[in-house]
Amino acid sequence: MRAVVIHAPKDLRLDTIPDRKPGPDEVLVRIGMGGICGSDLHYYHHGGFGTVRIREPMTLGHEVSGTIAAVGSAVTDLRAGQRVAVNPSRPCMVCKYCEGGLHNQCLDMRFFGSAMRFPHVQGAFSEHVTVLARQAVPVPETLSLAEAAMAEPLSVCLHAARQAGSLFGKRVLVTGCGPIGALMVLVARSAGAAEIVATDIAVRPLEIAMKVGATRAINPVADPDALKPYAADKGAFDVHFEASGTEAALRTGLEHVRPQGVIVQIGVGGEARIPMNVLVAKEISLRGTFRFDAEFDLAVKMMGSGLVDVRPVISDTIPVAEAHAAFDLAGDRNRAMKVQIAF
Repeated sequence: MRAVVIHAPKDLRLDTIPDRKPGPDEVLVRIGMGGICGSDLHYYHHGGFGTVRIREPMTLGHEVSGTIAAVGSAVTDLRAGQRVAVNPSRPCMVCKYCEGGLHNQCLDMRFFGSAMRFPHVQGAFSEHVTVLARQAVPVPETLSLAEAAMAEPLSVCLHAARQAGSLFGKRVLVTGCGPIGALMVLVARSAGAAEIVATDIAVRPLEIAMKVGATRAINPVADPDALKPYAADKGAFDVHFEASGTEAALRTGLEHVRPQGVIVQIGVGGEARIPMNVLVAKEISLRGTFRFDAEFDLAVKMMGSGLVDVRPVISDTIPVAEAHAAFDLAGDRNRAMKVQIAF
């Protein structure tokens, strides 16, 4: 079968790889749609991120949906022909964190398209993928495969929202309005936030942020004084979701979040220097958020029931034969948001 495989930075190929029949507790999914994530772009442009580097050819992709082609002999709750969103997480279920319910912190996690371990965990940008039955989440007929493939990034934002606590009636700041930032705006709006201010240095992401529920969009480069009123009286925002991964954006949150407010760091950009005196004096809670757990199923339910509409975030659909062009487009924030590959 065909697969989108990264061999080295900028060396992306449409390779032929072996297909595999499902084991007793597995299903074979014919992939229909796959979204290009920021981590995929890091592998494509740089061969990895931080200390994580490609050491062998690796199939990319973890935001996928498709149709079940075959089921294993022990699978009773799924059938061939069902449309599913594929959960890319495969925790071991036996380590101390899994037993404690923290599956996203699994000590032996196998996550699609990840070079964190060697041999690498191959991704799902292929014509078929074999997964455990519990990784295949049925989607209603009302949901397109394009929307279903958004379950993974949406679940990341739902998990981040849980770190912040209740958002009902809160004033929220979202910095960085790529796909994750835009979905974070969408989640905050669905959770009852009273005000959502979104910031980015590009025009297109801010336009999408307004479409999905932001009450105001600010470009801090074009309008460097626009956030100043929110810094009065020690800060105006109850919660800050930082999705850009930049030190400057985190510092912005510390300046504009009120005393005893919460900052949830979503974006990963390496090390950052922060004014600890501000963090301490304002009693701000700085919290990390990593992937997701039960939120994946919740994301499918929310999209399927019409509680959230992720379609404005999907900007382009490119056939798999043009995967190289799809990755180039996905890296251009002025032209694209979420680029999906159609299989």
